[in-house]
Amino acid sequence: MIEVTVKLKNKSGLHARPAAIFVETAKKFKSKITVSKEKNIADAKNILQLLTLGIDYGDEIKIIVEGEDEKNAINELIHLIEDILPSEDV
Repeated sequence: MIEVTVKLKNKSGLHARPAAIFVETAKKFKSKITVSKEKNIADAKNILQLLTLGIDYGDEIKIIVEGEDEKNAINELIHLIEDILPSEDV
């Protein structure tokens, strides 16, 4: 199991389009992936659960990955949050 805390840099938060991109990326992996904000937890492969977390710009989220491809999954999701989504025109 790998746990990483990241700060959201996307100005519009993890809503609508950025959330859809995050979910589609998470679905590529076999590992169980969850996202938590404060005490709330969501399945990273379920857009409705992810949206209910209300992740906004500057929020810190914890990404927890457990499974056979956890290293690849966490690396790609961190790259997505830190490098791709901040530059997305959402």
